[in-house]
Amino acid sequence: MKSVPSKGAPLRDEIDKFKVGLTTTQAPFIEEQQAKGNLYTFQPYDLYSEENHEAWRKLFARMEPRWKRYANEHFQAGIDALCLDPNRVPKLEEVNEFLNPLTGFSAKPVSGYIPAFLFFDCLRNREFPTTITIRSSDKLDYLPEPDIFHDIAGHVPMHTDRAFADTLVKFGDCAHTAAEVVRSIKDHDEQIRRLTSIIKAMARFFWFTVEFGLMNDSRGQGLKAYGSGLLSSFGELAHSLESPTVQRFPIQLEWVINQGFEIDHYQPLLFSVDSFDHLFSLVDELEKWMLDGRLNNVAPGEPGVSQEDLDSFLG
Repeated sequence: MKSVPSKGAPLRDEIDKFKVGLTTTQAPFIEEQQAKGNLYTFQPYDLYSEENHEAWRKLFARMEPRWKRYANEHFQAGIDALCLDPNRVPKLEEVNEFLNPLTGFSAKPVSGYIPAFLFFDCLRNREFPTTITIRSSDKLDYLPEPDIFHDIAGHVPMHTDRAFADTLVKFGDCAHTAAEVVRSIKDHDEQIRRLTSIIKAMARFFWFTVEFGLMNDSRGQGLKAYGSGLLSSFGELAHSLESPTVQRFPIQLEWVINQGFEIDHYQPLLFSVDSFDHLFSLVDELEKWMLDGRLNNVAPGEPGVSQEDLDSFLG
């Protein structure tokens, strides 16, 4: 897989090849990187348009009051530690200057979707694959794919917490364990069947924890959000903790790995953990279940597993 150094800005003649702007689904720079096979890329900061910065300003301004009300204390500390500028799209180099000394993590710019094994392997190496485009300033509420606001303002503040960062690394260990388990299977059809089930289980666990997890507040303030899908969504953050239609349960591993989900509406079912130490212990248990074969036959349903994801574990 080709790669481009993550630091440094493109030369002026490179910049001039593209229309100004790094808007999600409308960025020629990203299209070229993908065409070249550059899965990992760099952040051409000069390409961000004023409209891109305006989108960041709007998103940050309306989320700040909701973070103070609904976000867990570790996220609040992380936002402060990263010193994010509320008025402009962040430079990943600057984010990493604050982040890396705290937990060893860094934001790693990517050109789009990362196959499952490579994503988890990045986490194992304390790198977080980070989207560099941003949603349009007139479409702030819903985006089916991640953008830099979701990744940097939703995910990365949690990466400043040592216990949470170690949990992500443990997820990466699980992916390596899965690869070792399935490679030992001789029958190809059985290999694919089991791997599909394992990837589905890991994806569901990640969804209901890292993306949409709730946590009991250590200060006695009830449930708070730590999942990045909640923390980057103006509407769903409040809905997740206040709506009477949302079912909220203490997390149960067997339930979570067999629970399908859909991405195009507010989540009707959420799970809570007691702490990040609790979350780490659950990931450790997930790996043990994998080794014992307890992830080989999870319930059918979403999410789907692509051939690209399967190949990433087998390749």
